[in-house]
Amino acid sequence: MLTARFVLFVLTSVTLYIGTLAQTLVARKISGSITLDGEMNEPEWLRADVAGNFRQYFPFDTAYANAQTEIRILYDDANIYVFAKMYNNGPRAYVTPSLRRDFRGEANDGISFVFDTFRDRTNAFMFGINPFGVQREGLIANGGSDSDNFSLTWDNKWYAAARQLEGYWTAEAAIPFKSIRFKDGETRWYVNFYRIDSHQAERSTWAPIPRNFDIVNLAFGRTLQWEQPLKKPGANISLIPYVADLQSKNFLEATPANHNFEAGGDAKIAVSPALNLDLTFNPDFSQVEVDQQVTNLDRFEIFFPERRQFFLENADLFADFGVDGTRPFFSRRIGIAVDTATGQNLQNPLYFGARLSGKLNNNLRLGVLSVQAAREKSIGLPSVNYSVATLQQKIWSRSNIGFIFINKQAFRDSINGDFTFRPDNYNRLAGFDFNLATADNTWNGKIFYHQAFLPNQPDSAFALGGFINYNTYTWQVNFFTRSVGKNYYPEVGFVRRRDIQQAAGTIFYNFYPAGGIQSHGPGFDFDITGNDTYGFLDWDVNLLYRIRWKNTARLNIRLRREYTYLFSSYDPTETNGPELPADSEYYNYLGQVEFSSDTRKKFFYQIRSRSGGYFNGTRINLSGQISYRMQPYALFSVDFALNQIRLPQPYNDANLILISPRIDVTLTRSLFWTTFVQYNNQINNVNINSRLQWRFAPVSDLFLVYTDNYATETYLQDSLLITRGQPKLRAFVFKLTYWLNI
Repeated sequence: MLTARFVLFVLTSVTLYIGTLAQTLVARKISGSITLDGEMNEPEWLRADVAGNFRQYFPFDTAYANAQTEIRILYDDANIYVFAKMYNNGPRAYVTPSLRRDFRGEANDGISFVFDTFRDRTNAFMFGINPFGVQREGLIANGGSDSDNFSLTWDNKWYAAARQLEGYWTAEAAIPFKSIRFKDGETRWYVNFYRIDSHQAERSTWAPIPRNFDIVNLAFGRTLQWEQPLKKPGANISLIPYVADLQSKNFLEATPANHNFEAGGDAKIAVSPALNLDLTFNPDFSQVEVDQQVTNLDRFEIFFPERRQFFLENADLFADFGVDGTRPFFSRRIGIAVDTATGQNLQNPLYFGARLSGKLNNNLRLGVLSVQAAREKSIGLPSVNYSVATLQQKIWSRSNIGFIFINKQAFRDSINGDFTFRPDNYNRLAGFDFNLATADNTWNGKIFYHQAFLPNQPDSAFALGGFINYNTYTWQVNFFTRSVGKNYYPEVGFVRRRDIQQAAGTIFYNFYPAGGIQSHGPGFDFDITGNDTYGFLDWDVNLLYRIRWKNTARLNIRLRREYTYLFSSYDPTETNGPELPADSEYYNYLGQVEFSSDTRKKFFYQIRSRSGGYFNGTRINLSGQISYRMQPYALFSVDFALNQIRLPQPYNDANLILISPRIDVTLTRSLFWTTFVQYNNQINNVNINSRLQWRFAPVSDLFLVYTDNYATETYLQDSLLITRGQPKLRAFVFKLTYWLNI
């Protein structure tokens, strides 16, 4: 039976891959104008090639889509024009999370256009629109091997309109050639289109993609043939200036109110159609959007993603070296300084920065970055330069090898413009990554080695490791390993643990039954971490089961046996209580359950629990999110994490509460109001962030932001739980950005 299924998988994958190569869509060049109104009024559309016969991706991938789609593409010297017609099976209502740009997830209707402009099946641009005319754009990296390789943080200018009509809806888009990178004189790209249809919970694609891969996978894109070779679109310069006014008051330090006015901005200069130069001067990294807090019951640092415009385009060229938890470059280290006296993070102003990134040819990518940070006299920090250089060479069909060099270099003085090297104060790193991706994506993986270079160079200043994934219809297998030296300190990187050797693996088997369940199956995984000094530090083994319904609901179950060795003392409640002693070890059983409801419903939720043994006691956890959508104008949600920790005397018990209600109101496609409240009794803090955003022009915004932090005190009074607070830090931010194309 297994052999027959494996043969069927191979034959299906080969057929899809060969069929992918055989399909071509011709883009016709036009001389007339196109009006973006969601209607095919222009005669040029009637002569355009049609990409139709979409295939299902979810819930099945063996049939044509029930709700069919047609795509047409035209172009002139300035723009790519796309017309999409999405048919329905009878009357229906459409679903959208809100009217806010950059929608994502299964709870929507939408059509997306994916352009692999260098035909490397590794990187691509994505543009999407929904029936309400809401747009999104993003970047796909690493072949789209999983959803983590798809980012919507990238912004750029393009234009679109949508119409809801009887029996179908339409979308019409104009994407400027200046908004994307490509090779001058090119005659072919790879392309794919995918549609999400909420009515039937169906997802479909033009180039078929096996359902065991992610829908943004680039291995199966078909050919887009340009009727005439593409030409460089002329001067391509974008200026993105900003002004910001910040008024703040620190109540804890009882200092006078602070008022700062800042101005600066970014520039994007196309050195060639494939190579972009980003410049930034006195960049504004003010928090118009706050990070979502988490309850930290982890002995190690927490990773928060990058959102700043300067670092986003071609971000994978810099940020994807290494693996999660062991990254040699983490851009959020730039612009942040640590006060060694208090351990607190401080915003470190940046004088200027430059970043050159893109393609030198179809197979070679380049990334060079240099940023100069200001001196911080209050903590004795000199001016610091951050420089990074990377190269990535494509090999075989979709694999590549990359090299990276990082230099963090201090300077003696920066007040008078004297940037003299301070040769004894630096942190450097060099390394390489080999990224594997087979033509049909059945195998993908990575091998890396990175070496840190420090003053008085110590031993064990390295990190190496890798992973391999095998993915078919029925089997998903992963093996991962890494070794991190005890003196591996890349100061511009993110390293959760040092002095470890780790091995981990996961295996799943998938069934595809008839009925309401799309797939289900058992799994097993393990994770072992240790070092030469202490032997085993942590290990866990897990029995798994997962179920995915055709209505988008999901259930994951995990039964775990785990071991933890404390090589240093630690308070498991993170409440500054008595610490468990160093050189102690703990064995525990626990269970984990996660359920996500049908996200297409107005009321939907996600519930998680991780409960059982915890060090020398117990922990009962319940967390998740509850949401209600007043479509399309508002989304109400509450994130929560409740943890009851019980430890024997003399250690602390703890009831940790994190509750984060949020209201997101989208009055129009250009006017948004969001209020986010976070109560976290682990750090005795209430944070309020209320933000009004007006997108008055494409990728141009006015922000009004109010932020407040309160220290909280919770106590019992007459059997009632009373919480009171005093202000800590209050701020009001006005920020204006404008995107100007020259």
